[in-house]
Amino acid sequence: MAAEEHHDDHGNTVSAWFLTVTWIVAWTVAAVAIILGGSLTTWTGIALGASVLFSIIAGVMKKAGLGRKEARPVPPTREEWEAARKLAASK
Repeated sequence: MAAEEHHDDHGNTVSAWFLTVTWIVAWTVAAVAIILGGSLTTWTGIALGASVLFSIIAGVMKKAGLGRKEARPVPPTREEWEAARKLAASK
């Protein structure tokens, strides 16, 4: 499996927002626990484990239809962009 296939863009979807919010919560909880005197290695491990778990859940959500429905838009090449710009300027 190519890296592009594995790390593709979730887009503005339920699975993407779930992953974003849960990662923020997991690492914020870990940071607060560390600041309040918790073990750095313990809380880093907990946050890392939670991040992996949430990634798996987001992947399942994506496979269940809560991810991107169509392929990610591809930006135009430089030549296509210049041609479109020239065409727009001539109108």
